[in-house]
Amino acid sequence: MATSCPECGTAASPIVFSVPSAARLHLEADTAAFCPHCLHLRCSRDGAREAFADAVEDDAEPDFSRVSDGFPDHDEAAIPLALALGLCSSLATNRQAIDALLREVERAGTDPLLAIDRLLADPDVEPAIDLERRAHQLEQLLY
Repeated sequence: MATSCPECGTAASPIVFSVPSAARLHLEADTAAFCPHCLHLRCSRDGAREAFADAVEDDAEPDFSRVSDGFPDHDEAAIPLALALGLCSSLATNRQAIDALLREVERAGTDPLLAIDRLLADPDVEPAIDLERRAHQLEQLLY
């Protein structure tokens, strides 16, 4: 049975992954599900593990290449970028967490603003938030 995204309704299976321990301080979650179509994030505190149990095998590695060619495909950059994008729906509330996550993306060797620009240019990605406006705000946050 395929799972659909509660935000956009797409039938694309979410990318389910473990939240790294450093990010758990900000998210209070140990598992997250990321929609490759609208970039909506659900955390285990929202029931993501149960809601998306049929979307992934327990030992499966998350496949972030399903999001876009412009999205990093190595977990060290992809996971914090997915978490940061998920938190962008409330930039004011999550400012400190987003800053820490985007700096983690940079430490992993990926330019987060360039990755976001590439997501904006991808016609298959339809962010649930106004990502173009958020990109400008994130640039101000980082620099």
